[in-house]
This record gives sequence, structure tokens and C-alpha cells, in this order.
Amino acid sequence: MNPQTLDHAGIAARVPHSGRMCLLDTLQAWSPESITCTATSHADAHHPLRTAAGLLAPVAIEYASQAMALHGTLSAAPGSAPTPGFLASVRGVNLHVARLDDVPGALTVAAHKLAGDTRQALYAFTLHSAAGALLVD
Repeated sequence: MNPQTLDHAGIAARVPHSGRMCLLDTLQAWSPESITCTATSHADAHHPLRTAAGLLAPVAIEYASQAMALHGTLSAAPGSAPTPGFLASVRGVNLHVARLDDVPGALTVAAHKLAGDTRQALYAFTLHSAAGALLVD
């Protein structure tokens, strides 16, 4: 894993999400195949994706997609312009909790690139609690 770390501002400068929609706090590590980030925004009462019922577990997909976008920018050839992307589909997601806003501590978001090229990529992801419990995969 690459020892490079980034804070929230460094992440926001590399992903298309800005302001409060940039949900990741830190880049912990990355390699050409994977990335690990942390986030505490799930505990924010003003989270932009929070509903009247709380921050529902499917929001984990947005956390993962931001980690994947960051991975794409870090993996790109030096000096290359970022290519816009979008989430085409999500399959086989397992929600092990109903909500994220009641999970104490930081979340760990990990994504592993299974296949891809400069135009498209296929990832698997996990979201764990600070205590190590699997929340979403």
C-alpha cells in the first residue's frame, strides 16, 4: 500500500464532490488495486443525505463511490486530466445495519478494484465501524 495520506481538503481537491457532499475525511492508504479511507460525516446531524429516519445504510454506496473516484484520480497517469465518471450499477450489496448515523466512531471505507481500464472499472467495497464490525459490503 502507498503510504501517502490525504486530509479532507486533499480529497475534496481530487473528487467531484464539494462542500459537505465530500464525505471522506482521510485517505489512509492506497495501491493500484485498492484504497482505504475514513469518514466521520455520518454522525453529522446536518449530513446532506440524511432523511427524517436518519442516515440510512444505502448511503454507504455514496461513501464507497467517493473512495472509488479518489482511487481513480490517484491511479491515473501523472499529469493526466481527471476523467468524469458515474456509477453505472450496484449489485450484491449487503446491508448489515439499517442506519449509519448511530454507529459510533469513524467509518472505514475500503474499495478493491476487481477489473477495469482507463474508461471503466469494477470495484467491491466494505464499510466497517471503528470497532471493526462489518456494516455494508
